Amino acid sequence: MNTNEAHESLERLPAHAPRLDWTKLAPEAFKAMVRLDTAAKQGVEPVLLNLAKIRASQINHCAFCLDMHSKDALAAGESAERIFQLDAWRESRHFYTAKEIAAIELTEAVTVLTDGFVPDEVYARAATEFNESELARLIVAITTINAWNRFGVSTRLVPGHYTPAG
Repeated sequence: MNTNEAHESLERLPAHAPRLDWTKLAPEAFKAMVRLDTAAKQGVEPVLLNLAKIRASQINHCAFCLDMHSKDALAAGESAERIFQLDAWRESRHFYTAKEIAAIELTEAVTVLTDGFVPDEVYARAATEFNESELARLIVAITTINAWNRFGVSTRLVPGHYTPAG
């Protein structure tokens, strides 16, 4: 029996049920989030956007968003290797550009605010890689994925059913 056959013979656990469908119960808020998400994508390089969305979703443990944005990144041509290494980017820096590392580091700092602020040195490194307009847009994109993550985690959205468009 090969590895694929062994995995296929194992019975998977059932998926958890979502808690509620917030998109139907709060449709105006959902529409506002979609508008924000659309605006947040403007002016951010797609590769950087995908890395930020995946990294924030890893940190926030949002399985639904992690599934969605990993599939979107793969569909856009991102390598599986770079996605797999993203959780260990500090030890895998050679997979990323300096600009990507600055975006990933800023994503972590904006996502994890346990110290109450984004460290000056993290912001300064990002500011050397991005002009002010790009940096502002990246911060909006990071903030937006964090909001989506919180909706996904609190309502227990179920991963595994997303198919990228196009």
